[in-house]
Amino acid sequence: MKSIFICLALIATAQASTETKDQSPGFVIEHDSQVAAQQAGPHKGGGETTGYSFFAGVPSMDLVFKKRILHPGAAIGYHEQHKDEIYYVISGTGELTMNGEKSEVGPGSAILTRPGSSHGLRQTGTEDLAIFIVYRK
Repeated sequence: MKSIFICLALIATAQASTETKDQSPGFVIEHDSQVAAQQAGPHKGGGETTGYSFFAGVPSMDLVFKKRILHPGAAIGYHEQHKDEIYYVISGTGELTMNGEKSEVGPGSAILTRPGSSHGLRQTGTEDLAIFIVYRK
């Protein structure tokens, strides 16, 4: 009799996980046009930017994945970092200030900022500066 209850419990668990799996496809697709928002440069950077917060409404998502377009003259203000954060430059050029030192960045530049460091990024050049930003919530 005990083995019958165990079998029934296993079947019920398998059915529940199948039902959950059927209700959640296991992936989410979002497009720029769904999440785009005009915003001022973060951290009091100034200028006009377009922010794209992908997957912000996905439950239990512990990763932040954003795209930010810094339009001419826009910046992410100089600020202290409290967790690991990655910037990846998609297009355009910019001036990165990291712990008081300035560097030019462009397409293909990957920047890791660690806790306790300070950084800011300013769009330079004639075209928008487009970056991806990734960090844990």
